[in-house]
Amino acid sequence: MNPVAISIGPLVIRWYTIFILLAFALVCLFIFKEGKKFNLGKDFLFNMAFWTLIFGIIGARIYYVIFNWSYYGSNVNEIWKIWEGGLAIHGGLIAGALTIFIYTKKYHVNTFLVYDIVAVPLLLGQAIGRWGNFFNSEAHGAATTFATLKNLKIPDFIINGMQIDGIYYQPTFLYESLWCILGFIILLIVRRFKYIKIGQLSCLYIMWYSVGRLFIEASRTDSLMFGGFKMAQLVSILLFVIGLIIFVILLKKGKYEGLYNDIKKENINF
Repeated sequence: MNPVAISIGPLVIRWYTIFILLAFALVCLFIFKEGKKFNLGKDFLFNMAFWTLIFGIIGARIYYVIFNWSYYGSNVNEIWKIWEGGLAIHGGLIAGALTIFIYTKKYHVNTFLVYDIVAVPLLLGQAIGRWGNFFNSEAHGAATTFATLKNLKIPDFIINGMQIDGIYYQPTFLYESLWCILGFIILLIVRRFKYIKIGQLSCLYIMWYSVGRLFIEASRTDSLMFGGFKMAQLVSILLFVIGLIIFVILLKKGKYEGLYNDIKKENINF
C-alpha cells in the first residue's frame, strides 16, 4: 500500500495522519454530544480532548520507542517520525488517562464520569485509527496464503494490501478494528441501561479491548517484547483484571447509588 495520501511538492500527507485526525474528530463529536447531558461545556471538553490527544500521542510514542530501543538508540533522529507509524496504543491509553485525571481534578469534575464519556467513542476512534496501520503495512499478523484470506471473505483490496514483499499476511489490523466497532455498539447500548454505574462503562471498555487484544496479539509479528513475552498481552491481562475488580466493587454499591444516567449535573461552561 502507498502510505502517502497527498503529495504536493514538499507537502506530504500520509494516510496514517488522516485516519488519526478523522478518529479524533469523530471521538470529539460523540464526547460533545454526551457531555452536553451533564452540562459539560464544549470548551472544557475540547481543551481536554486536545491535550489528551497531544499527550496520548507522546505517551504512545515513548512507549513504542522504549520497547524498540535497540533500534532507536542508534537512530535517534527516527524517534520524531511518528507519521511513519510506531505508536503503541497502551502507552497512549496510560498517558491519556493520566491527562484526563489531572485535567478533571483541576476543574473539580467527576473523573470516572469523564472516563465513561470518553470510553465509548474511543473504541470507534481506535477502530478507525487501525486503518492507518493498513496503509503503513504494519500491525499485521503471521504469514498466510491468498486462498486462506479469500476463504475468510476478506475484501480484495485488503488482501492485496496484505501482500508485502510478495508474502500475504493476516490482517490483524482489520480484526482489531472490527472488534472495536462491535465493542462500540455494545457499549452504546449498555450506556442506556438504567442501573449502569459511573465507572462501569470505563471498566467494560478496558475489559472488552483487553480480551480482543490478548487474542489478536498472538498472531502479530511486530509485537513489542518484554523478555520472551509480548508486552501487549501482559498489559491486556493486567488491565482486564483491574477493570474486572473495579467493576465488581462498583457493582456492590447500592442499586440507586452513583448511577451514570442519574448523576447530578456538572456545571462546567466556559
